Amino acid sequence: MDALQDMVKGGIVPVVLALLGERAMYGYEIVKLVDARSGGKLRWKEGTLYPTLHRLEAEGKLRAEWQDAPGAEGGGRRRKYYALTRSGRTELKRRLQEWEQFTGSINAVLKGGVA
Repeated sequence: MDALQDMVKGGIVPVVLALLGERAMYGYEIVKLVDARSGGKLRWKEGTLYPTLHRLEAEGKLRAEWQDAPGAEGGGRRRKYYALTRSGRTELKRRLQEWEQFTGSINAVLKGGVA
């Protein structure tokens, strides 16, 4: 699984951007969604995700907003929700194009075809 984890590191930004392109989410929600959609093959830890979220926020690709957790009105838990900015949407499009080119090239090499 070490090779898979190396690939995950290279794919974390486009995955985060793509998920946040669907809707605003908080960190743990992203972790659980990645786990669920990958059938448990991509088990991210929050320590893997949060540095990426903070970096993307600092770069202006994401905006963050604290909100009360559902059912927590009046003193309950608060969650930091992340959403794409306009710059983040542009970055998502760029990253998706790069990902398609990269995976197409890798697949062509592995399968003996032409990219």
